[in-house]
Amino acid sequence: MKAVIDGVTVGYSDQGDGTPLVFIHAFPLSKTMWQPQVDGLKDTYRVITIDLGGHGESDIVLWNDTLDHYAKGVIHLLDHLGITQAVFVGLSMGGYILFSIYRHYGNRVHAMVLADTRAQADSEEGKAGRRSMAEVAFSEGASAIANLMLPKLLAPSTIEHHSEIVERVRQMMLQTSIAGIVVDLVAMAARPDSTDLLSTITCPTLVIVGERDVATPVAESHYMAERITGSTLVTIPEAGHLSNFEQPAAFNEALRGFLTTHRL
Repeated sequence: MKAVIDGVTVGYSDQGDGTPLVFIHAFPLSKTMWQPQVDGLKDTYRVITIDLGGHGESDIVLWNDTLDHYAKGVIHLLDHLGITQAVFVGLSMGGYILFSIYRHYGNRVHAMVLADTRAQADSEEGKAGRRSMAEVAFSEGASAIANLMLPKLLAPSTIEHHSEIVERVRQMMLQTSIAGIVVDLVAMAARPDSTDLLSTITCPTLVIVGERDVATPVAESHYMAERITGSTLVTIPEAGHLSNFEQPAAFNEALRGFLTTHRL
């Protein structure tokens, strides 16, 4: 599905009925990464997935180079769909955007799921790494980014034994525009530290992490869960950074358990 919002084409999917669940994807992927959740949850919930600018079916807006711009885009789509409150699920960069949504549009967040993400801002070393990756994107293209990212996104066992998952993730990255990749990297490098935000979160919160996540290790999720009052932490066995896609049954079970417990 597509909508033109503020003159920009936005790709999204909207399936099922019930409590709205809004899924925000990781770098440098697209809404397609959430297909296992769409398939597994649309029988009970209204499941909405969104392509951020320059990803999937959404136009790139080059001057929207902060996570706050991405957050505003998500909220504008919900306005377009007539949704005032939702359960938000953000993985990795999607989690960073979810922090921005909570910071600026907290009244729209009924509950949140922070998956394979962290609250801290990038270190100087981390920012330098993003600059280097942006240079690779410009000089060598999306295929080079895919080669760099796959070992960070997927557990070694997934790479070794599930070539079909590896190829589907690679194709998502190859379909992301170079401009979208670079804008993502600029936005992530410039994001504020959200550590102080954690203690202010009052909505029901689930923290999920793959036990073999090397990009945002399990300790990062423990750090968040310990500081968000009443939150729940679930570790997904045999999953790396892309836990929802590598182990969708376990991820969906964690989501359903959380939503049922809180009667969402």
